[in-house]
Amino acid sequence: MSTDANQSLSVGTATAKPGETVRGAIPAGDLAGGIRVEIPVVVINGAGAGPTFWVNAAIHGDEPEGPLACMMAQKQIDPAKLRGAVVMVPCVNPLAFSAAERGNPLDTFTYDMNRIYPGKPDGYFSDRVADAHWQAMKDVADLEISIHSGGAHSFLDKAIFVDERPESVELAKAMGAGWGCIMSNFTKSGSPMAALNNAGKVGITVELGGRSYTSPERFRYVGRELAKSILNICYHYDMLDGEATYPDDATKGQQEALLAPASGIFLPEEGVEFLTMMRKGDKIASIVNIFGDEVGALYAPADGMFFGLRALPNVNRGDWCCFFNKVEGPRD
Repeated sequence: MSTDANQSLSVGTATAKPGETVRGAIPAGDLAGGIRVEIPVVVINGAGAGPTFWVNAAIHGDEPEGPLACMMAQKQIDPAKLRGAVVMVPCVNPLAFSAAERGNPLDTFTYDMNRIYPGKPDGYFSDRVADAHWQAMKDVADLEISIHSGGAHSFLDKAIFVDERPESVELAKAMGAGWGCIMSNFTKSGSPMAALNNAGKVGITVELGGRSYTSPERFRYVGRELAKSILNICYHYDMLDGEATYPDDATKGQQEALLAPASGIFLPEEGVEFLTMMRKGDKIASIVNIFGDEVGALYAPADGMFFGLRALPNVNRGDWCCFFNKVEGPRD
């Protein structure tokens, strides 16, 4: 829903007039103890006309990077200078976030909200929270990013998933310089990205951060990088005055999870770096036992790069070790 210059914008309890930033919440039910569940929302309604850009964060409760990015970006967006609107949901899944878990620990059957989205109004509790969010977003957002990270289990470097429509790839490139690892994801359900794309809008999933980047300096770095991308998208779509940057090495590829061929300690090769092109067959890591003997190894399954690494190096046979982007070629 593109906003006009004189149009107020309401999401949940937040109604922002042109040139205003307003906080509010999307009501999402209550618990047995009488606690009301609400999804926090920030509506930044520009003084000028333009698209509505929606930012989702913390649909997984162990991924605090998105909330930090929303905090940082909000401080840099002046609604008086904004054309269109930016809607930020810093915590899509408040019960999961409060527990610092991937999903709501009170909900066994729909634990991972990013697998059952957009939920349903008569489903399990997480279904209903997801549905409340979807009802608030579906007729408002023109374009959307869902911010993710490696959470408690891993670190993921700058990576994006798109459905390969031109408008999806355009939004991915608008994340800015350094975001060239762009992979295909054609899943038709389960996530805000999929639901919005099914509705004829455009959404993408972006990844940055995780367990090994939670020290103060690194955590702030991740927040700053994501906030910078939120601003860069506003520049690209002429929502704010500013010069957008773009990746000069954008590639098209497919994700593959590489599994441990043996049990032991996962030890990457010296010099192997995130988001750095490798040739098929290049050695990524050794698996060594607790005596230091090499008992297995991982090799690049194709030309490409690895972008995700498990947080703890102790592995059992069949455990996930890292995410690899099998690069099919450069993007125009």
